[in-house]
Amino acid sequence: MAALLGMGNPLLDISADVDKSMLEKYDLKAGDAILAEEKHQPLFGEMIANPKVQYIAGGATQNSIRVAQWMLQRPGATAYMGCVGKDDNGAKLEKACAEDGVKARYLVDETTPTGVCATLIVGIERSLCTNLNAANNYKASHCQAAENWSVVSGAKVVYSAGFFVTVCPEAIKLASREMAKTGGIYCMNLSAPFLMQVPPFKACFVETLPYVDFLFGNETEARTWAETEGWETDNVEFIATRLSLISSAKARKRTVVITQGCDPTIVAINGHVTKYPVIELPKEKLVDTNGAGDAYVGGFLAGMVNGLPMDRCCKSGAYAASVIVQRSGCTFPKEAPPAMMEN
Repeated sequence: MAALLGMGNPLLDISADVDKSMLEKYDLKAGDAILAEEKHQPLFGEMIANPKVQYIAGGATQNSIRVAQWMLQRPGATAYMGCVGKDDNGAKLEKACAEDGVKARYLVDETTPTGVCATLIVGIERSLCTNLNAANNYKASHCQAAENWSVVSGAKVVYSAGFFVTVCPEAIKLASREMAKTGGIYCMNLSAPFLMQVPPFKACFVETLPYVDFLFGNETEARTWAETEGWETDNVEFIATRLSLISSAKARKRTVVITQGCDPTIVAINGHVTKYPVIELPKEKLVDTNGAGDAYVGGFLAGMVNGLPMDRCCKSGAYAASVIVQRSGCTFPKEAPPAMMEN
């Protein structure tokens, strides 16, 4: 049985280096992640036509689970649920997960194409524009099916990136409550500022937070949370502390993990903050920051699955992120990571 389960929006990344003018053309911002509107639809054809386009298994949650599987190096350690179309892109995603050792348990929508994410890379920055397509059609009944519910209830750790709140709040509710019953660990990620700025999405976070054992995010997302709560502060340590103290429905104290790029990661537990260093790389080694946050979470989750203490989980996350930013897209080498995952 998989120790780590991800539930999220499976996407095929259509990734390419572009000029800054392309961001301006489609009203996109470097470092941002948005859902595609009508005005963005021609972008996907332009990306596909790029002679250097790459197709990479993506979606924030799926990225983290694939990285965790690479870090764990144990067959069957991870599983993933989400919705894909019955098409070539869906087959590419399933093949990528299988090659990476992740057990994909996809709901297949026969009438809607697989979700895609235009990944525009400008230098080492990236801008993400997503057509959810089939990923938007995930239904809670899929995870409730007996063969899938056994994976949910048997997991030690369940993780969803915040983007899943736009798709299936019911599945988030079912999984988070099940972890409360089994003693498992439930993890979420704030993932993008817009998720906290849209009231129905924010409401899902607020409702789920009492059941969240580990909350991840970056400094921009933390500040957006504070802004939408009217906390009138941009002090990330204070925000992390306050998030850690929001009442819990569980005996376990919530841990809030806020990454800050090349600055130390802030970890708040029950109102107490500790900072953990990341791995600083010279600029010439940075290829693509796309997926760095997802990779950090993947490394961290792998450490949790192995029962590592907090400092080692952070070290594992920092290592995974340092590997991914030296490659194009959220990809990793075939060789195993160093033996840092044993307790």
